[in-house]
Amino acid sequence: MTPPFGPILLNIGNVISIHWYGVLIVTGIILGANVAAYLAKKAGKDPEMIWDMLILVVVLAIIGARVYHVFSRPSSGLLGWDYYKENPLQALYIWNGGLGIYGAIIGGALGVLIFAWRHKLRPLQWLDFAVPGMALGQSIGRWGNYVNIELYGPPTTLPWGLRIPALNRIAPYTDLVKYPESTLFHPTFLYESLAALALCLLLLWVAVRYSKKLREGDLLVSYLMGYAIIRFFTEMLRPDAWMVGAIAAAQLFAIILLIVGVAFLLVRHLWLPRKMNKTV
Repeated sequence: MTPPFGPILLNIGNVISIHWYGVLIVTGIILGANVAAYLAKKAGKDPEMIWDMLILVVVLAIIGARVYHVFSRPSSGLLGWDYYKENPLQALYIWNGGLGIYGAIIGGALGVLIFAWRHKLRPLQWLDFAVPGMALGQSIGRWGNYVNIELYGPPTTLPWGLRIPALNRIAPYTDLVKYPESTLFHPTFLYESLAALALCLLLLWVAVRYSKKLREGDLLVSYLMGYAIIRFFTEMLRPDAWMVGAIAAAQLFAIILLIVGVAFLLVRHLWLPRKMNKTV
């Protein structure tokens, strides 16, 4: 089904428009920050630090996410660098959608690093606190794609498929003869939202269950690997993907993250302990 309401939640005097996309992102940020504060408190740290760093982290995350989107080159003629270089002011209109999660991760992580450096905190520890909430925020934020009628996949006969109006379709699905109004499409946003929620719960369980065995940075690497797997498979259902040759850019980044993450954990938890034991 299509959204039962439009992308604008509220108009104030025909001057200010409050968009569902922004409301959902803010909701995800607040709930994600609560999760991070919970983990910080459980580890014996001051949870107020999460709220103190939040503005810096969010601002840099949004900037990073938007920069990633602006410089992307999506297929099917969607907005990307080819469009924004001719319409630079449009790059500021984030309420119209267009935020790249890899850019958000880099920007948000940079915010945590800067804050940790200024307050003499251990950055990996605080990044570990942040990542389960990050996954939760992604899960909630993806519903903004539903409201904007975007991030859908190829046609499907599954009962939970979406009806996409002609005005919101991208090539090749603009051919209403081949793909009539009754065509249903995969809700790719929903798949990623549910997977991100599952990742959040898994990371929380690991953080609580194995708190004494984890090393700083383990949860961060686990998040990056988990999201890499999610993104690799959801990109298969995205006709608007930014392609690098025969593979989507997000899939390429996912493969790199997964390989580096597996190597990091194997070296840290298997190779180094064995080497130290032999030395002793």
